[in-house]
Amino acid sequence: MKTRCVFSTPDMTSARAAMEAAKQAGIDDNDISLIAREDIELKQIPDHLMPGRNDFYPAAVRGVACGGGSGLLLGLIALSVPPLGVTLAGAGAMVLAGATVGCWTGALVGSEVPDVISRKFKSEIAMGRILVVVDGNKEKLAIAEPAIAGTGATLLPFHAHTALT
Repeated sequence: MKTRCVFSTPDMTSARAAMEAAKQAGIDDNDISLIAREDIELKQIPDHLMPGRNDFYPAAVRGVACGGGSGLLLGLIALSVPPLGVTLAGAGAMVLAGATVGCWTGALVGSEVPDVISRKFKSEIAMGRILVVVDGNKEKLAIAEPAIAGTGATLLPFHAHTALT
């Protein structure tokens, strides 16, 4: 499982140096991204280095879980009340409908919510700093973190598994 860590750099030159140090430490190019203020992103950062800036996918997954759970609960309640005449297939349909509506609602809401890194380091981004986001397994990060810090990048207090961040 990969872990995500975040470094702060003062400008694009420093961010490039941090990215190069990460690559030399064995981090794949696809596992490095940059986050910056919108005006800096538009002028200086190529699209392939910018991650999604919203919470779309994590919110959709949470919506499926919550909607499916609600559908399951309603289906079990409906099964336990014989006069309603709900079959096991009907309860399954309730679970599916709940998961679908939950996914749709969660994705809509998540598309308008900034991602967790942008929320947590809002002040760093507002100051014009460029965040270098690196994903890797523990072994690679153990080598990459000191190498990136050696370029002058500041390691920020953020380590999270990358499954839904």
